[in-house]
Amino acid sequence: MSPNPAPGDPSSAEGDTTAPTALGSAEPAPTETRAPGDDHAAAPRSRPRRSTVILGSGLALLVVAASAGFFWLSAQLAASQKQILDQQQQITDQQRELEEQRAQLDRKEQFGAAMQELYATIDPLVGLPYASLVPWSEVEGFAHSAWVHRESVVTMERDITDVKMFTTKLANRVEAARSMASTNATGSPWEAALDSLGHGWVTMTYDESNRPCGLEAMACVSSADPFVVHVSSDTRDTSTLTDWMRTGVAYHEYSHVLQFTNPEATASALTAFGGNAETMADCYALTFLDGWTLDHVVPIDSSSYWEVSVGYGYTCDDAQRQVIRDWVGSLGVQKRTVSQ
Repeated sequence: MSPNPAPGDPSSAEGDTTAPTALGSAEPAPTETRAPGDDHAAAPRSRPRRSTVILGSGLALLVVAASAGFFWLSAQLAASQKQILDQQQQITDQQRELEEQRAQLDRKEQFGAAMQELYATIDPLVGLPYASLVPWSEVEGFAHSAWVHRESVVTMERDITDVKMFTTKLANRVEAARSMASTNATGSPWEAALDSLGHGWVTMTYDESNRPCGLEAMACVSSADPFVVHVSSDTRDTSTLTDWMRTGVAYHEYSHVLQFTNPEATASALTAFGGNAETMADCYALTFLDGWTLDHVVPIDSSSYWEVSVGYGYTCDDAQRQVIRDWVGSLGVQKRTVSQ
């Protein structure tokens, strides 16, 4: 009896047949090595998806870059729009400034034309013995205001209106004086004398109530309205007055007109009369009305008469009469050059 074959010996494997081999040496078939006790086939291992990660990162970078580009373009567009708006605003401001300058120039030309019209109205008045007739301080005020307001169209328009209104008022007075000089509405010696002396600029009125000139004065002049001589209505029909006496009193009152309308020159001349405007007015009548005296005799009938004293009782001397002549010679509207 033969011995048992050794384990693992192919020659002794029961029922095991050995397949014939091809000539020559043959490569053994590869065998899969398994770990002991591993009864199942191992699952295949997955590789990292590097291409997917790279593609995702690239897309993210692309989005970031696109976003950055969008914001940059937006910023550039906003900056461009702001620059355009600023330029448009600058153009608008420049146009407005040019329009304002043109408007200012127009107003300056209009003001100059208004002042020329005023000067043309004043020129015929130069030499009239009423300095206050043309208040040069007011005319100079117009020029000063125009200089101060030269950059304001609205205020310049007001200045132009003021000059035109002043010119119109003065022109109306000139026309009224011309008309007054050619008429004698009252037919009285008062008005005849005043028209002759004042060339129509001085008028007279009969005051019917309360003797506005006082209880004794026949006539008076107010500084508030120096071109009007107020005459008491009692002087119309009284046996104690003659037309000659009325004429002399009209000269006296006209002197007051000159005093009030020439305050600067009058202040100097008054010193020769002790500051008394009434004795100065008497002296004016005594100087310029030939034959005039302060004391008069008014006949009542063939055997009686009135002795009437007109004035303030002082007859001026020759030196004072020369002061009156010099004073009258210095009076009047004088032409001036007004600058802004």
